[in-house]
Amino acid sequence: LQLQAFGGGLVQSGGFLRLSCAASGSAFSIVHMGWHRQAPGAQRELVARITSDGGANYADSVKGRATISRDNAKNTVYLQMNSLKPEDTAVYYCGALIGVPPCYSDYWGQGTQVTVSS
Repeated sequence: LQLQAFGGGLVQSGGFLRLSCAASGSAFSIVHMGWHRQAPGAQRELVARITSDGGANYADSVKGRATISRDNAKNTVYLQMNSLKPEDTAVYYCGALIGVPPCYSDYWGQGTQVTVSS
């Protein structure tokens, strides 16, 4: 499975961004896709994740500011984040879990840098 991420860059505080991640190359079902992020000196953390049937969960730090959506036909996930804060600065990684019970595999795309200036 290949995951290709788009979006990111430099955004002013209070602004917005939209990340997208396209999955390709696997015959297995995608269980969920989403975004994690890792700030300098910090652990990677979940930002938002969406299942194949549209169920979503968000980190408390982005609830109310982030919306994750999915186009199953395109195997693409979108993350819209509004009211960006400097603490949202991080490398954002797209991830996917594929497979069928009991065999699952995690895949990660390349990170994309998001920098929020104050």
